[in-house]
Amino acid sequence: MNERELIQRAKSGDFEAFMTLVADQQSKIYHLALKMTGNAQDAEDVVQETLLKAIDKIDQFRGESAFGTWLYSIALNQTRAILSKEKHSDLKPVEAYLPPDHSSNDSDKASGKLFEWKDPHKLLEQSELRGQINIALANLPIQYREAFLLRYYEELPIKEVAKLIGESVAATKSRVMRARLAIRDSLAKLFEDSYGQEV
Repeated sequence: MNERELIQRAKSGDFEAFMTLVADQQSKIYHLALKMTGNAQDAEDVVQETLLKAIDKIDQFRGESAFGTWLYSIALNQTRAILSKEKHSDLKPVEAYLPPDHSSNDSDKASGKLFEWKDPHKLLEQSELRGQINIALANLPIQYREAFLLRYYEELPIKEVAKLIGESVAATKSRVMRARLAIRDSLAKLFEDSYGQEV
């Protein structure tokens, strides 16, 4: 049975069809919520609330996106509700992460030893950095954290991330870039110790 048939059955009240639809999505939602909240109990709550809301609203699913994307949007709303009490200041503007004068080596030194962050996928695969990245992620404001996680952990295209978070593609790219810069900034000392040289 394909996804469309399962959705039709689920809309007709077939609980088994609904559970088949969500079976592959539950662990993805849990891991996304865990990265967002940093708390296993909160992540479990997000999964539970997401599934309950999806059951209640399955008749409203119009098929304009994949079923998994629709579930993600519900999960993001549940996660935002949990995180809404967090107090995080906004990120610095992009210019604050850059040396005052790109052409001067002295300015690089004066800016606090700016290190180039290589491909995020490669960094995420390095186990010694995961803990530090998780700490840096936890310190990001919610809107930047979710954009970064959807793009690099869930490996969704920018257009799909934009749709999920309800922003334009340009605004989404900006959020992802600022999140990258903020994480790179917080990891600068770690990079210095690991690579032993300035870029």
